[in-house]
Amino acid sequence: MKKSGINFQIELDDANLPKAIHWDASDKEGEELEATKSISLNVWDNLNHSTLRIDLWTEDMSVVEMKRFYIDILGGMAQTILNSTGDEYMSEEIKDLCDRLVKHVNEENKKGL
Repeated sequence: MKKSGINFQIELDDANLPKAIHWDASDKEGEELEATKSISLNVWDNLNHSTLRIDLWTEDMSVVEMKRFYIDILGGMAQTILNSTGDEYMSEEIKDLCDRLVKHVNEENKKGL
């Protein structure tokens, strides 16, 4: 059986806030650590039937980037729901929400917020 690993390295400041985030995966191209501004990790807790979440971001990630990051995550979830369950209604509802959020962010950007 093949095994694959994903590794995150988080550099923290004196207040334990992420200063730098790097990641590596055994199946990714290249051998160097990759820098990123944010990670969002969700794990299903079988025992408690709930989701465990880890959301980290560095101070140099802008508000606009953060909003786009989460819109992209939601869009990916819509596709995963469709692929894994075949639930077209739920997938389309999430996609519609993403469309509304993109419009909202674009309007904010026009206003200079």
